[in-house]
Amino acid sequence: MRNYWFLLLFVFIFSCKTDNNKKASLPINSETSKIDSRESFIGIEERLGQLFVDIQLGEVFEDSKTFVDCTAKFPYDTIISKYQKEKKFPDFNLKSFVLENFDVPVSISSNFKSDASRTPTEHVAALWPVLERASDTVLAGSTLIPMPKPYIVPGGRFREVYYWDSYFTMLGLVESGRLDIIEDMLDNFSHLIEEVGHIPNGNRTYYITRSQPPFFSQMVKLMAEQKGDIIYEKYKKALKKEYEFWMKGNDTNEHASYHCVKTSEGIVNRYYDLGNTPRQESYREDYLQVQDTDGGEKMYRDLRSGAESGWDYSTRWFADASTIETIETTDIIPVDLNALLFGLEDILLKCYPNDKDFSDRLTSSMQSRKQFLDVSCWNVVDGVYEDYNWKKKKQTKVKSLAMAYPLFFKMASQEQADAVATYLKKHFLKPGGVTTTLNHSGQQWDAPNGWAPLQWITIQGLENYGHSDLAKTIAERWVTVNERVYANTGKFVEKYNVEDMTLKAGGGEYPVQDGFGWSNGVYLALKAYLAKK
Repeated sequence: MRNYWFLLLFVFIFSCKTDNNKKASLPINSETSKIDSRESFIGIEERLGQLFVDIQLGEVFEDSKTFVDCTAKFPYDTIISKYQKEKKFPDFNLKSFVLENFDVPVSISSNFKSDASRTPTEHVAALWPVLERASDTVLAGSTLIPMPKPYIVPGGRFREVYYWDSYFTMLGLVESGRLDIIEDMLDNFSHLIEEVGHIPNGNRTYYITRSQPPFFSQMVKLMAEQKGDIIYEKYKKALKKEYEFWMKGNDTNEHASYHCVKTSEGIVNRYYDLGNTPRQESYREDYLQVQDTDGGEKMYRDLRSGAESGWDYSTRWFADASTIETIETTDIIPVDLNALLFGLEDILLKCYPNDKDFSDRLTSSMQSRKQFLDVSCWNVVDGVYEDYNWKKKKQTKVKSLAMAYPLFFKMASQEQADAVATYLKKHFLKPGGVTTTLNHSGQQWDAPNGWAPLQWITIQGLENYGHSDLAKTIAERWVTVNERVYANTGKFVEKYNVEDMTLKAGGGEYPVQDGFGWSNGVYLALKAYLAKK
């Protein structure tokens, strides 16, 4: 077992220099798949130093993520030595140098050919093998954190497993009868929690400073519904350790520490990335953003923490509810994160019924979260939940589908749920489902885009409180836009324009991706849901 916080300190010590004596490798015991050295967690930026900066700022690739997913053909010290020598030549070309020294990754499913004769359901079934990765072998010069068992990736530029995506992908895997790979993925996440101390954003070294919305408990619950309570017993230690990660800092004297914020109602949580430098996979974008605004380390951390939220990016995190230059993610206590942790605490109560002290602590925390949402996040005028800025001591006033999470986790009263349903129907319901926010900012987690996970959360939340007609309408409209895009393009994509049914989607740091894990999963789950109506 490794100490996570020591590991991160170790990484940060190397953040401003390159050790040319390090080999390009990820030490691993091939029999146990256990990482054998802290060296495994040193990122490509730390290893390559100025060469990394030159490549990313030089736009060698259109997408910054492409380079950090490359695999070095030679040890990093050899590549650096060659660079220092060859860059002095008058005919030196940086892109040619990179292609000579690194293998460039391909997009997942880029070679997959759609068969127009297949129904959408048959298309998704045919895609599972394309999106499936076998258990990883150690690959020198790669940023991939090896997983001991097979897993499903989203597709497109997303060539690794992603944390919160996986829950929604699993919904479809259940419908496809692939319980085997669901349990494999749960084993992989348990492995990450044990080895890293948490589930990173994805299984890449450059994601290690942050997690993503904590859906692991819901994955365990999903599997327990299929195989019984033995699943809770199998994963209870991993669940508890993940909870400790999110609650680290709750016993300090500071008002806010790591993911924890002290309030009059008790400890609640925020998104918080440990890094305060540009994201390696979006290095140029972050660097230029901060340089243009002189945002400094705080802005880097807020950009990174916005990525941890999964909503990267949305006006939820912007002070002016409009422009990314005002991002302040770490100042905001999100409705959805605290509902998710309420859900994790509820599952832990099932896992540890005989541990009175722990159970009492969990029960108290659940009561605090519910009270916080009722007191600080409930907008009594509009009848919705809103995120809360703990520094400004007020709600953000940004309306988003995060308001559906308390319904999903049954934290709302019937009156609150009725009010949320009314607001959703009046303002969020569109021809293709429900829109993410009401703000048209150009960011991908804003209007007019709809996302599969938020459709599912909203639909199930409404069902929990008897709003079946609205839930069914949303499901029917979302399935329709999925099928329309598939008919026109032969693809399922990561997000959809729910306002204009003739378009796929837009906004964000990269083009719309096809594949696509969670869209496939939610589509199959909603088809099954509608078949029962």
